[in-house]
Amino acid sequence: MAINVTRWSICLLVLLSILPSVFGLYFYLEGSEQKCFTEELPKETMVIGEYTAEEWSEEHNKFIHNKEVGIEVIVDELPSGNRIYSQKLSPKGQFKFTSAESGQHAICLFTSTAGWFSSTKIRLNLDLAIRDIMDDATEASEGTLSDLAQRVRELNHKVNDIRREQSYLRDHEREFRDKSEATNGHTVTWTIVQLVVLAITCAWQMRHLRGFFEARKMI
Repeated sequence: MAINVTRWSICLLVLLSILPSVFGLYFYLEGSEQKCFTEELPKETMVIGEYTAEEWSEEHNKFIHNKEVGIEVIVDELPSGNRIYSQKLSPKGQFKFTSAESGQHAICLFTSTAGWFSSTKIRLNLDLAIRDIMDDATEASEGTLSDLAQRVRELNHKVNDIRREQSYLRDHEREFRDKSEATNGHTVTWTIVQLVVLAITCAWQMRHLRGFFEARKMI
């Protein structure tokens, strides 16, 4: 029993060390171009995005902050296409949404002030944090914590992330099993139909051949 606990602890520590909860990226938007990326999210998961949009300035020959630039963020559930978030935001700030269902989510960003034929070039820096909604509520109610308490809370967050991912994987496994069973049922049905058609065809051919031989007085 002690060996099993030790192995489980080692696996848990490895998962905690590699589990990503925050990631950042940057990309470029030209004119009315829209950039989308997908993120697979468990149910009731909060996504917090912090972004900064900078416009290319020919005069300064670099990217600069322009208050006139607006960023629009749209989040859709896939493959249903249900829109769960749509906001026009300032060139620098934060957006936040919560997944209602498990599955793929398309996160799309584009400039809301650029015209169809605009050649404006925007560099967008984006940092995404994925967390459980219960963790966010807990943080809002907590005051200043000691370093040890902060570490414990972070570990609790990561354990909750692991549990949420496991629950999400179980849901996927159940859906895959149901689809496999349905496919096997269709395969069996189609095989039976083919056998019945083959039997009817053989019986008809035998009857036809017998009639032919009788007509020829060969039997």
